[in-house]
Amino acid sequence: MSTIQTLSEQLQQRFTDVISSSLIAYDELTVEIPVQSLHKICVALRDESSFQFNQLISVCGVDYLTYGISEWETESATITGFSRATDKNIENPNQWTKPRFAVVYHLLSLTHNHRVCLRAFVEGEPPIIDSVVDIWPAANWFEREAFDLYGIIFQGHPDLRRILTDYGFMGHPFRKDFPLIGHVELRYDAQLQRCVYEPVSIQPRTLVPKVIRKDGRYVRPGLGTDSKQS
Repeated sequence: MSTIQTLSEQLQQRFTDVISSSLIAYDELTVEIPVQSLHKICVALRDESSFQFNQLISVCGVDYLTYGISEWETESATITGFSRATDKNIENPNQWTKPRFAVVYHLLSLTHNHRVCLRAFVEGEPPIIDSVVDIWPAANWFEREAFDLYGIIFQGHPDLRRILTDYGFMGHPFRKDFPLIGHVELRYDAQLQRCVYEPVSIQPRTLVPKVIRKDGRYVRPGLGTDSKQS
């Protein structure tokens, strides 16, 4: 039995009534947990001798608003250029049934050389989840970034404010319904002798279509899975 499979079984035994599902793919274990149990699970993963995940690698938000929807049904790049890029042909209905937003945590145990990915789905608007800064201080800027880009509120964060966008920025630019061109553009006004914001004048275009491959061409053979549905 591989190390990653052993870790999966340990997590299943320790959090039997909490883990929603688990998956082993590309040599990584991903565990889905309920948002209300996140903090206590993270404390256990850090402190208990079987796990000792003493290092937080990253925290990020995910928006599943357009998950499963492709813009064009195609198997290769168009040979006619991007003339059709202004028109989207979205035919596949969105079958996503889980909450729109999720927060993903990557943890490392230096003691056991284990890695695990935690995923917690967040409901509501704004989506709210407990901060883990008190468990891993490295989460501070990661959580601020997820707040800035996705609008996810990390309850208990000591200084939750924007970190990448400008002061007074409206909206959250990594949300799928935020336009790629933004809402305003900045230019220098020679008469006013200062920079001014104006409504964006760029025409929305999708130059690179999102294509969903359904034939498994990028899946390596022999990938094992270990799943448990609640």
